Amino acid sequence: MAEPHERAARREGERLAELGRRRGFFFPSYEVYGGVAGLYTYGPHGAALKRHVEAAWRDRFTVKEDNFEIEGPTITPKAVLDASGHTDGFDDMLVTCPSCTASIRADHLIEDHTDVEDAEALPPAKAGTLITEHELACPSCGTPLADEPVESFNLMFETAIGPGDGDPGYLRPETAQSIFVEFPRLAEYARSSLPFGVTQIGTGYRNEISPRKGLIRVREFTMAELETFVDPDRNDPPLDRVADVSLRLYPIDAQRDDGTAYREESVADATDAGIIGDPWIGYYLGVARRWYDRIGVDGDRLRFRQHLPDERSHYASDCWDAEAEIDGDWIEIAGFAHRGCYDLSHHAEASGEEFTVFRPYDEPIERERATVSPDMATLGPEFGTDAPSIAAALEELAETEPGAFADETVLVSVDGARFEVPVDATGFTRETVTETGEHVMPDVIEPSFGIGRTVYTLLVHALETDVVDGEERTFLALDPSIAPTTVAIFPLMDRDGLGEQARDLAASLRSTGLEVDYDDAGNIGRRYRRQDEIGTPYCVTVDYDTLEDDTVTVRDRDTTAQERVAADELPSVIKALLAGDRSIGADG
Repeated sequence: MAEPHERAARREGERLAELGRRRGFFFPSYEVYGGVAGLYTYGPHGAALKRHVEAAWRDRFTVKEDNFEIEGPTITPKAVLDASGHTDGFDDMLVTCPSCTASIRADHLIEDHTDVEDAEALPPAKAGTLITEHELACPSCGTPLADEPVESFNLMFETAIGPGDGDPGYLRPETAQSIFVEFPRLAEYARSSLPFGVTQIGTGYRNEISPRKGLIRVREFTMAELETFVDPDRNDPPLDRVADVSLRLYPIDAQRDDGTAYREESVADATDAGIIGDPWIGYYLGVARRWYDRIGVDGDRLRFRQHLPDERSHYASDCWDAEAEIDGDWIEIAGFAHRGCYDLSHHAEASGEEFTVFRPYDEPIERERATVSPDMATLGPEFGTDAPSIAAALEELAETEPGAFADETVLVSVDGARFEVPVDATGFTRETVTETGEHVMPDVIEPSFGIGRTVYTLLVHALETDVVDGEERTFLALDPSIAPTTVAIFPLMDRDGLGEQARDLAASLRSTGLEVDYDDAGNIGRRYRRQDEIGTPYCVTVDYDTLEDDTVTVRDRDTTAQERVAADELPSVIKALLAGDRSIGADG
């Protein structure tokens, strides 16, 4: 039986889904054709809220961090995803009901009906064993799933590029790869100076087995990702900027001990103590915490959880998730990973291109270098078709073991066969060269944010109720900078010139850059409730006193306090309210 808090959380999710549909935040797409699971349309207010979240993210992670921003294509050639490993390992676990043929995500089934957490990290065989041991059944028809095979299902949407069969491709599962593959050109724009960062806000696609929880698990979504390229030996993050930021941490040892204890630590203390293993990860956790506070995520419902070793990507040396409490569960809303040079090295190997930057030495260094220049006129007749491979082996040997050329002949191995080559035919020489630097492949630090999940978190955390004039009121206490609409303008009624004056006032406010809604439908109380549910922070009423003294009533969403101000001062009043330089009085 669900605990009371759980039941309340479920009701919170249901209330938000109803509000989202009724007030135009989000709703299932293509409903007139029966709908498609995992696809949602952002309505007028949801699209505005999402746009504001994206703008706030861009301001913090692109502009203020002095990073580049790119926009890559959403269609990705197969070769790119072969190199990144997505075509082989971007899978979820699928079990199919033998009765109703429903496709069921095995890890979700296990987590929902057992005490097992993080079942996503289990191998398919272990997931199948748990389904059998716990006698789990199909959620749709109740058929037992014991001994049904659990298979890997690749989540990428496949397509063809060009007519006919075309070239194989996929809708991108993440935006990161279009940053990584363009690294050589982006490094030129950065003048080959590390560190530098590249951001991208764009759509990703994952063919989820069982989409659920509204905007939490969908098949098309918006990601905001930052790839920071750092010199692993020389670049340290500016930790002093976030040293005192307090983080609620859920490290590996806490998860293993009792599963409940958090560590409240500053960024400086957590990195000094090694709780956060990498200073760059610590830096971005601090930046993210401040950003979440600014846009309105409830800090009491936010934590940073470290990935357990068996769930961490094999290439990541440290990885943390920002998780928000939503509908009674902790949901990942961002990930922070030290990806090392995995992506760049794989694309370099697959493409044959150079994915490094030149790191100059403080002072030039003189080195003795051994080289060969094989005489193919000698090697060809002597070794036939093996001659080119032998020449390549000689070049490698000169680099690694120049002493091997000290005798009259040198031994090299090619595909297990050994060949004895006269040193005179190798063109072996030693020379002194002056080196001014070396080529370095950067490490990558990646903060990756789910925009849709952030929007959903803001709505859940902002959804509040109180009692006004004896009636329960629902409102969204959204941060004014994020709210879909900043100001709503009401005429008391649309007659006697009130409507015209209100429309003129709305146009005047729009000209200052504010987002304004004009609303004359229904009585004033109903209009207030409508705007409260949208999250509009300020409502302005034009009434008959306005015609006499050119003043209007300004109402605060959260307190419902009202104050009359001069109409011509309204733009400056609203901007002062948004800046936090004044508040609405209680008169009226």
